[in-house]
Amino acid sequence: MKVVFAYPSWTGEYGLFGHFAKRNSTWPPLNLALLAAITEQAGHEAVIIDGEAERLKKEKLAKKVVESKPDLVGLTCYSPFFHLSADIAEEIKKLDPSIQIMVGGPHITIQKEKAFLPQFDYAFVGEAEASLASFLVEYSRNGERNIDTVGGLFFRRGGATCSSGDPKWVADTTMQKTDLGKHYPLDGLPFPARHLLPMKKYRLGTSHGRSHFTSIQTARGCPWTCIFCASEELKTTRYVMRSPKMVVAEMCDIALKYPYVSHLYNADDVMTFWPEHITEICDRMDAEGLKFTFEGSTRANLLTDKLMARMAKSGLIRLSFGLETVDPVMRVTMQKKVPLDAYAKANKICREHGVEAMNSLMIGLPGETTETIRSTIDWVRESRDILQANLAIAIPYPGTEFHEMAINGMHGMELVSKDFSKYMRYGSAVTKVGELTSQDLVDLQNEGFVRIYSAPWRWMPV
Repeated sequence: MKVVFAYPSWTGEYGLFGHFAKRNSTWPPLNLALLAAITEQAGHEAVIIDGEAERLKKEKLAKKVVESKPDLVGLTCYSPFFHLSADIAEEIKKLDPSIQIMVGGPHITIQKEKAFLPQFDYAFVGEAEASLASFLVEYSRNGERNIDTVGGLFFRRGGATCSSGDPKWVADTTMQKTDLGKHYPLDGLPFPARHLLPMKKYRLGTSHGRSHFTSIQTARGCPWTCIFCASEELKTTRYVMRSPKMVVAEMCDIALKYPYVSHLYNADDVMTFWPEHITEICDRMDAEGLKFTFEGSTRANLLTDKLMARMAKSGLIRLSFGLETVDPVMRVTMQKKVPLDAYAKANKICREHGVEAMNSLMIGLPGETTETIRSTIDWVRESRDILQANLAIAIPYPGTEFHEMAINGMHGMELVSKDFSKYMRYGSAVTKVGELTSQDLVDLQNEGFVRIYSAPWRWMPV
C-alpha cells in the first residue's frame, strides 16, 4: 500500500512576515517524517510531498499527490492553517474522488467532529504515532475492516460520523524501561524518515550564517499550564523523554547520511527540564565526535551557569526564552510562573558564554494596555544581553484557557473573529483587549519590531 503525506505551503499566508520567514528558514515537517517512518515500519510505501519546501501552490500540490497514485493520503492541521489542509483535501477530491484522505494534528484533536469536514475520510485525535500502525493494518485488509478498534478515530459509516472512542497516546503504547529503571516512552518510535524529504532545502539563519539543519526531539511536554497552551486537550503537561543514547544515535544517523547538515534545532518545549538528561546528551555527542551546532528553548529559571557552560561546549549557539510580558499583574493572569529577574540572569549567562539569547514576547494578553506593551518592548530594547526578540500577537487558540477568556469577555478581552485562517500571530489580530482594537495590536507589533531592532548592537546578529 502507498501512503502519501502532503504538507501545504504556509508562509504566503503571512504576507510580508511570511516573506522574511521564508528567507530566514525553511522547516522540515518532522511530524510527517515520523508518521512516514511508522508507515514504512509497518511494511508500506511512504511518500512525503513538502509543498512549502518545493514552493507548490495548492493546485500543483494536489496534482502531484494524485499523480503519485496513492492508496491513502495523510495531512496534518494546526488551527491557523487548517483551511490550507482543507483546501488541499478538496482539490485532491476534485481530481480523484476515490482517494481516501486521513487528517490529524492539534486542531483535529481539539475540535474533533467540528473539524471533520466532508473532504476528510478519517480523522485522528491525539498522537497519531500511537494509532497509525494499527489503522494501517485494518485499512489494508482485503476483507472486513475493524477500524472501530483504532483508538481516537473519526470515520463515516452509512453517511453518519462515527467515533472509535478515546485516543491513544505514545506513553501508553510504547513504554520501555531501561536497565537504569528510567522510562523512555519515545524510544519506541523510529527515527523520522528524513530520506523522504528534500533535506538540502532546509536551512535556518544562525550566527554562523544560513545553515543546513534539521529538527530533533528529545522529549515532549511542559508540566506548566500557561493560559495560551491547550494543555488539557493535547495532554502537553505529560513529560515523556527519549533516552540520551537513542537521541545521539539519531544524531549519528543524520551526520552519516546528511553530512552537509551542520545545525540541529531541539524541538523540546523545555530543553533543560531535566539537566541530567541534556547533560548526558552532550556527553554522548562529545564521545561520538559530533560537531553540530544546536539550539533550543527553555524556561529562564531552569538555566545555570554550569549547565550553560556544558551545553555551549558541545555546540549550543542559541537559546530561547518565553518572556511574554514584564507586567507583574499580567504574568499572574497568564500563569507564567517564572520570576522576572530570572530572565535578566539567564540572558546574561547566555552572553557570557557566547550564546545568542532569543526572547519571545506576546502582546494583546488579558489586561494589556498600550503602556504595558511599551514597557515590555522597552525592557527588551535596552537589554544588551538579548540579541534577538520575537514579538507575536497573542492568539486565543481553541482548547486554551485564553480562548475561554476571550469568548466570555474576561479581563477586558473580546473575540472579534472565529475564522481560524485569521488566527495568525503576525500582522493579524482576532481580539480586542480593553481599549486596544485589533488594528492597534497590529500597529504596536510593527512599532515594537522597529524599536527593538533599531538598537545598533542587534544589527550584526540580524
